[in-house]
Amino acid sequence: MAEGNGELVDDINQKSEDRGDGERTEDYPKLLEYGLDKKVAGKLDDIYKTGKLAHVELDERALDALKEFPVDGALNVLSQFLESNLEHVSNKSAYLCGVMKTYRQKSRASQQGVPTPATTVQVKGPDEEKIKKILERTGYSLDVTTGQRKYGGPPPNWDGPTPGNGCEVFCGKIPKDMFEDEIIPLFEECGTIWDLRLMMDPMTGTNRGYAFVTFTTREAASNAVRQLDNHEIKPGKCLKINISVPNLRLFVGNIPKSKGKEEILDEFGKLTAGLIEVIIYSSPDDKKKNRGFCFLEYESHKAASLAKRRLGTGRIKVWGCDIIVDWADPQEEPDEQTMSKVKVLYVRNLTQDVSEEKLKEQFEQYGKVERVKKIKDYAFVHFEDRDSAVIAMRGLNGKEIGSSNIEVSLAKPPSDKKKKEEILRARERRMMQMMQGRPGLVGYEQLSPYRNLSPTHPNMMSLAAPMRLPGGPRIPLRAPIPRDYEEKVERSTKRIPQQNFSQFIDYDYDFYGYSDYRGGYNESYYDDFYRNYDGEYFFDYPPSGVTPLPTGGPAGGLQRTARNNV
Repeated sequence: MAEGNGELVDDINQKSEDRGDGERTEDYPKLLEYGLDKKVAGKLDDIYKTGKLAHVELDERALDALKEFPVDGALNVLSQFLESNLEHVSNKSAYLCGVMKTYRQKSRASQQGVPTPATTVQVKGPDEEKIKKILERTGYSLDVTTGQRKYGGPPPNWDGPTPGNGCEVFCGKIPKDMFEDEIIPLFEECGTIWDLRLMMDPMTGTNRGYAFVTFTTREAASNAVRQLDNHEIKPGKCLKINISVPNLRLFVGNIPKSKGKEEILDEFGKLTAGLIEVIIYSSPDDKKKNRGFCFLEYESHKAASLAKRRLGTGRIKVWGCDIIVDWADPQEEPDEQTMSKVKVLYVRNLTQDVSEEKLKEQFEQYGKVERVKKIKDYAFVHFEDRDSAVIAMRGLNGKEIGSSNIEVSLAKPPSDKKKKEEILRARERRMMQMMQGRPGLVGYEQLSPYRNLSPTHPNMMSLAAPMRLPGGPRIPLRAPIPRDYEEKVERSTKRIPQQNFSQFIDYDYDFYGYSDYRGGYNESYYDDFYRNYDGEYFFDYPPSGVTPLPTGGPAGGLQRTARNNV
């Protein structure tokens, strides 16, 4: 084997000399022995000779990926890698893997006829002289990957605690051609920076338009919101700054409805680390069944992110089911001043036998009730004055009405519909990416033209648009799925297991209205919208239990968690 490789190396060295390439390095035979194609090994060896990369800096993951890559693709990837600015790249092996991932994404998009993102600005890159001066002045480090540029963390000689919640701000609407050399000085004026992470789009080479800045204190983060929110960083370009709330929760769909909380906690605890809580929603009329989905809460955002990455590969089945995993979208929390004026109660966990009349009778003993509106398993009770509403909430929360113990809390006023639409579209984009990565998933290819939406989330689809069965009539999305639907799809595709299809699509989102309340209420909703309304989209849930009165919280406005896309 060694002799054969020696002859092969001599042969290639001779050809290299004929081309004027000179002798190969001592690492070249190692690349051949590892199984790399001769051309790929030669290209990689050429990079070694430039000094931009050493053989010891490549791990097995990167070498395995190169070995499995098509030769032409691997050569293109290595050319891109060679042209990259690696000055602040600490893990070159991971960076090379990132370049390969981007190349695959572009190739896949091209094959599917999907246009790749176009770079609308001329990317000149950061001013390296300015960055060098900043690093020399502060003693901070800069670590660059294909997905982000991270400055700092922690500051040099730091002996204080690690910043907690409330110390990080989200910085949005950053011009795409801007880098940290222009952003750092701006935030330094607000307080000591712990770290700054500028999120990058490897498809275009520009930033993604947002960054996260962590300060050493909450006061500094609050200063950043006050001083820099709507700050005009370039003519006509204003930043959007608010306190960032780390997302610790994942939404997991398509789990068997027969599984209880402890079973789910045990099963997902085996698959992921850092899981601390499971939230399920059961039907009030059948406590033994969940609704086909759950929320997983982790000890940290990092743990949740790693769990999402592992569970979202499509290779892991839970109880034999293909699962859908996504971030649980953050719920907008009204401020204390807004909640102090609320005189409407939200009542959940109602069984079918509890009517509006029965609810009104129960609540009227605490004060005058203007109206009651029941929607599926929850209701809104409008009081004439707030004091009566608060007394009723304290008196009836946890009490048994019908055959179930109800939960009562102050209803949240309606939030900005534009912000909700932004969240919806962001979820649709994420779900589209997930479905594109799993083309064999049941229902994905069959639900055209809704491929960009999650076929298992009717809430993700247009309220008005019907869908067409393969070779069949259109069916209104909000109507119950016909019993023969899976049979028709089975006959049309010849590849979807009938016994699994109902598990995949039957979430009961539309039939129980989990998220209906989450967006708040208003009068027009009841009369004009709720008659055909079966859920807007998935908001995150409040913590377990009911908080009788608001205890303060973030100022009004959506808490952005764009880190979900990281």
